[in-house]
Amino acid sequence: MPDFPKFVQINEEGPREGFQIEKGPIPTERKVELIDALSETGLSQIQTVSFVNPARVPGWADAEEVVRRFRRKPGVRYTALWLNDKGFRRALAVGDLHLRGSISLTASEKFLLRNQQRTLQQNYEAQHGMIRLFLENGVPVDRGSIMAAFGCNFQGEVPIATVVDMVGQILDLGRQHGQEIRTVSLADTMAWATPESIKRVVGAVRERYPDLTLALHLHDTRGMGIANAYAGLQMGVAIYDSTVAGLGGCPFAAHKGAAGNVCTEDLVFMLHEMGIETGIDLDKLIECALLAEDIVGHPLPGSVKMGGSLRALREKLKAA
Repeated sequence: MPDFPKFVQINEEGPREGFQIEKGPIPTERKVELIDALSETGLSQIQTVSFVNPARVPGWADAEEVVRRFRRKPGVRYTALWLNDKGFRRALAVGDLHLRGSISLTASEKFLLRNQQRTLQQNYEAQHGMIRLFLENGVPVDRGSIMAAFGCNFQGEVPIATVVDMVGQILDLGRQHGQEIRTVSLADTMAWATPESIKRVVGAVRERYPDLTLALHLHDTRGMGIANAYAGLQMGVAIYDSTVAGLGGCPFAAHKGAAGNVCTEDLVFMLHEMGIETGIDLDKLIECALLAEDIVGHPLPGSVKMGGSLRALREKLKAA
C-alpha cells in the first residue's frame, strides 16, 4: 500500500486564477466577497490577486483595490502572483500580503516566450535580479517552481531530464545567493499530465533530490486533475494548489476546453474520504463554490458542489 500523507496543505488559488481568464469584467466587490468567504472555510493560504500587466490580463487591473478591501482572518496567509520585478514592487507597495520569494523557471521555451516574452536563458538570468530584489526587501527565498513541467501545447513533450535539470538550476540559483530552497512546485500548466507521468516525473526528481519537498499545481482541462492528485498522493506529495469550483486557467495556454485547476472541494472531498486531514470545512467550501459560480455567471466544472458531501447523507441515513 502507498504511504499516503496524513495531512495535506491546500493552497487556494481560485480568486487569482479564476478572475484572470473570465471574458467579462468581475466587479471588485464580488472578488472581495469570494476571498472573504474562502477565509471562513479553514483554508490556511489563499492566493488573492495577480500583479500583472493589465493590458495583457485586464481581469486584474483592480488588484491593489481588492487587496485593500478584503478582510484579513488571523491564521490565513494571503498571497499574490507576480511575474517580474514590477509586479513584485506593486505587491510590496500595497502591503499586508504574505510575500514569499520564489525562483520561477519554465520547462518550455515556446510557452515562456508566449507567457513572459523571454527565452530560457533570459528567464534564468532574470532570476538573479529577482532574488536580489526579494532579499533587499527582507523577503526570504525558500521555494521554486517549474511551469509546463509535464508537457506543452506549443512545444510538445517535456523530457523528464529537463525537469530534473531545472530543479538543480533552482537549487543552484538559491545557493548562489545564500538561500536554501526547501520546496519546488511542479506545474502541469497546460494539462498534459496523466497519473503515470506524475509518478515518473515526481519519482525522478525524488530520486535525484530525496530531501526536497515537492508540491503540485494541476490543471483539469482533460479531466485528469483528481486522478493526477491521487497519483501525487501515492508518491507522498502533500502540498497542492487548487481552485474553488475549478475556476480559472492560464490565458496564454491556448486551451479550447475548460482550463481550470483541479477543483478544491473535489480534492478536499477525496482527501477526507481517504482519512487525510486538511483543516478545511467542506460544507463551507461548497458554499464558496456555489458563490463563485454565481459571481462568474456561468457553470463551473466542480462536481462536489452539485453532488454535495457524503457527511450529511450519512447522518440522514443514520437517523432514519
